Amino acid sequence: MRRCPIGDVADVLLSRWTAPILWTLHEYGRQRFGELDRRIPAVTPKVLTQRLRQLERDGLVVRTYYAEMPPRVEYEISTLGASLEPVLASLSAWGGEHLPAVEEARKRHDTAAG
Repeated sequence: MRRCPIGDVADVLLSRWTAPILWTLHEYGRQRFGELDRRIPAVTPKVLTQRLRQLERDGLVVRTYYAEMPPRVEYEISTLGASLEPVLASLSAWGGEHLPAVEEARKRHDTAAG
């Protein structure tokens, strides 16, 4: 039996904070942790650290450490991560067009169920 190829992609991309992190790095370029933390205010520092480590492991983000005083770390989207821009743009366009209908369907469902 053949596995669904989208499952592995979803594991990489559809984690709660992956798209906002990649979008922010794509939109604003190389950033320090504090800049990312300010631009994605709903994420906790702990979760942001975990997601950045995972995205670095997956090859979607590049972490650069500068051994200076004080030490400095910067994050930027990798070439592999940047290749996701059309996918993220498509998801954004779909959301802009269809999320109002999703919200209406939720309201109808919740009203009928409640």
